[in-house]
Amino acid sequence: MTATLSTRTRTRPLSDSSDSLLRFAMRADATLCAGTGLLIAFAADPLARVSGLSAVSEWIAGAALVAYGVALYVLAAAPAIRRIGVGIVVANLAFAVATTAVLAIGVLPLTAAGVAMMLATVAIVLGFAALQYLGVRRLA
Repeated sequence: MTATLSTRTRTRPLSDSSDSLLRFAMRADATLCAGTGLLIAFAADPLARVSGLSAVSEWIAGAALVAYGVALYVLAAAPAIRRIGVGIVVANLAFAVATTAVLAIGVLPLTAAGVAMMLATVAIVLGFAALQYLGVRRLA
């Protein structure tokens, strides 16, 4: 019975050696996003005093990061990962450009610490975009 059951439940692996870097980068990005989002949501009031944004804005940003992290983690398990990886790289680059533009224009009432936190976020996002790009290139 056990031998029959194990052969029946055998499936193809979710990844092979060529897509492991992209999947790792996506899962690492997802984990950091969701974890950071939880921290931001739980510490919205103290962060608001430091960053210059409202507590509601901080909470919404944290919740959005958690949702993005969960979605990214689910997408990292998709069988056809290359197209998803390209989309994630483009999304990360678009986020970095949009955030930098918002900082340059000065739309948000950020303190110096808030600007520093946003620039650190942009640097981390660009780092993940570079790692994910290398993962996509490995698939080509």
